Amino acid sequence: MNTTERAGAIGRQRRRRHSAAFKAESVAACLKPGVSIAAVAMARSLNANLLRRWIVDAERQVSAAAPVTADPKPKPKPAPVDAAGFVPLALPPPSPPASASDAAPTGDSTIRIKVRRGATVVTVEWPPATARECGLWLRELLR
Repeated sequence: MNTTERAGAIGRQRRRRHSAAFKAESVAACLKPGVSIAAVAMARSLNANLLRRWIVDAERQVSAAAPVTADPKPKPKPAPVDAAGFVPLALPPPSPPASASDAAPTGDSTIRIKVRRGATVVTVEWPPATARECGLWLRELLR
């Protein structure tokens, strides 16, 4: 399939010109789910940046051709869907605990860790404010 018009084979190489049908076909191939723009460009002997520009131009033409109506009440935009099919969800903020007993651990509020090595038992107590450091220390200990 010859998609270019050549001025002449003799002399220096001229810029290739692609037909509108070839451009539309190439853009349509890129819009299929799971298709890489670079793969389509390589298969058609094109530069991926050029093909990307064709896609942007096609999207602009579609948005320019869409009729503009004066809607008094704008419609909410649907949530964008990424290539993997994930839809972002807006979650409500976490609610505070129902009572003070739910917020604090039972008993006194310290972190206690018992470490046994052979016959030796060591009990380590950490304040909850430094729980992250406690986790780091415990990870190093268990290596």
